[in-house]
Amino acid sequence: MRDKVKQKKIIITGASSGIGEKIAWHIAKSGGIPIMVARSIDKLKQLQTAMKNELDTTSFVYQIDLLDPNQLTATFHSIIDEHVEVHGLINNAGVGIFESANDLSWQDIERMFQLNVYALIKGTKTVLPHFLRNKKGSCHIINIASQAGKMATPKSSVYAATKHAVLGFTNAIRLELSEENIFVTAVNLGPVRTAFFKTADPHGTYQQNVARYMLDPDKVAKKVVSVLFTSRREINMPRWMEVGSKLYNLFPGMMEMVLKRQFNKK
Repeated sequence: MRDKVKQKKIIITGASSGIGEKIAWHIAKSGGIPIMVARSIDKLKQLQTAMKNELDTTSFVYQIDLLDPNQLTATFHSIIDEHVEVHGLINNAGVGIFESANDLSWQDIERMFQLNVYALIKGTKTVLPHFLRNKKGSCHIINIASQAGKMATPKSSVYAATKHAVLGFTNAIRLELSEENIFVTAVNLGPVRTAFFKTADPHGTYQQNVARYMLDPDKVAKKVVSVLFTSRREINMPRWMEVGSKLYNLFPGMMEMVLKRQFNKK
């Protein structure tokens, strides 16, 4: 893994906390150069300093509000211009709000689509011409999707819709780029123990109900970094949830009856 990542410059969105922060650490530990972007420049600078002190590694930070498409484009172009050669993009930033479709505000719906879908696609389209010009080696796009993109549940209608979109986009560009030496990977996760749930589940009901199933963000990040610059199509965690989504595709009606109680843990 270290040889594949060593000296590779990799953009990570939403890198100031959670999975994104852990991914940045594992890239640095593997000899790569994380280019970390997020809204909180203070958190990014703290992370950069900690990496330098602990690992004596080089990293770069950029403040960006991914909800602003103009700022996104300008910042990504600046990154490409300043670094000449960027090798990877990990679209990690995302938001979820677990509420019924009837009770979601339009503002919350737009926010989920803007961050989870539009920013991901726009960021990818911004760096893609640069990747296509890179004839010296392989490049990699990793999109953090969700098991919700394969199997929707109550109170996640819009969140699941955004992740369905991410999976559709990811699968299509993988085919489009199959002859271009650009790897494309989808990461489909169940619940992960991060600050994501402060917004998604402010009352803590869902977190309490699924606490024993929650994934460790460090283990998730380590797995993501381990597939960088390989042809891995998907990462699915936890494994049992992926089995459930496959059974759901085959027997949706039966699985909705069998898993009704599980589906309604939100």
